[in-house]
Amino acid sequence: MDDHTRDDTVGPPTSGNPTGWDNSRRPSNGWEHGTLRKAVIHGVRLYNAKEYHEAHDCFEAEWYNYGSGTTESAFLHGMVQVAAGAYKHVDFGNDDGMRSLFETALQYLHGVPGDFYGVNVDNVRSALHTALDDSTVIDEWKIELDQEYPVAVDWDREYVERLE
Repeated sequence: MDDHTRDDTVGPPTSGNPTGWDNSRRPSNGWEHGTLRKAVIHGVRLYNAKEYHEAHDCFEAEWYNYGSGTTESAFLHGMVQVAAGAYKHVDFGNDDGMRSLFETALQYLHGVPGDFYGVNVDNVRSALHTALDDSTVIDEWKIELDQEYPVAVDWDREYVERLE
């Protein structure tokens, strides 16, 4: 763990034992990268509230903390592409742009563990593959976090505002 990705305020997962979490790890409350978990919580909630641009910003801001070639970087870069693709589809009706971004996301998410920092990455990959043929699946699809589908609350929006 790097001190710049440590955040002792981030709590444990609400269910499961995702990659990145180790209950015996005391620093950062068990998370290898607490700031990554925090960005994931806010980004997923904002995505599920259909606030795709804001979700993108959460993933992108954290992505800059990791070097090229790391699983963390690949995961976050993939999630940036997921949010951007949904934004293209829902806000602009640009399904070609969505497909291009989703294809790139699938490349980044290839090899990322199926439950990474609480995100059901297997489900993300499945939804992206389906959306390549039927873009309408994205309209109501939500990202699973800790086996739930949380949506944004005010403090998620406050988090993203502080990123600017």
